[in-house]
Amino acid sequence: MVERSPTQRPAGLKMQMEKTVNKLALAFGTLAILATPAVAAEDPVMVRKILMQGNAAGAGLAGAMLKGEMEYSPAAGKAAIASMNAASHAFGDYFSEGSAEEDTTAAPAIWEDAAGWEAELAKFTSATSAAAEASGREGPADLDTFKAAVGPVLGTCKSCHEGYRVKR
Repeated sequence: MVERSPTQRPAGLKMQMEKTVNKLALAFGTLAILATPAVAAEDPVMVRKILMQGNAAGAGLAGAMLKGEMEYSPAAGKAAIASMNAASHAFGDYFSEGSAEEDTTAAPAIWEDAAGWEAELAKFTSATSAAAEASGREGPADLDTFKAAVGPVLGTCKSCHEGYRVKR
């Protein structure tokens, strides 16, 4: 029996993991795209939650690779960045007046400090767009390139959650 470290995987398993990650990214992206028009007018909070779930999946995938809990692959890196980039371009459209009163973790500061909120959204969109561009067609070539691309994105998540999210 060949002993492997937790990060060493047979080539077949690596390919299977990449296919799974790609399917996951496609599923979240499709869900966000298809569900958004269907419920947007009636339930903006639900749309925000769907978009943020896709975003959280991308961030979780990124975090697992950054922490070494999952082997880095360019396809997985691209999928993580793509899911966060997609959310960044749509997310801000679903914070209509009155939607703060519903079951949400959106902080009142979103509506009280609209300029600050818009600035956070702009930072998020800018960071994800830059990361997507840096990813190229195949995804960031190695973990260091991925860290450089996704680090600023995760930083915007942190700053936004600190000021514009209610902790439960």
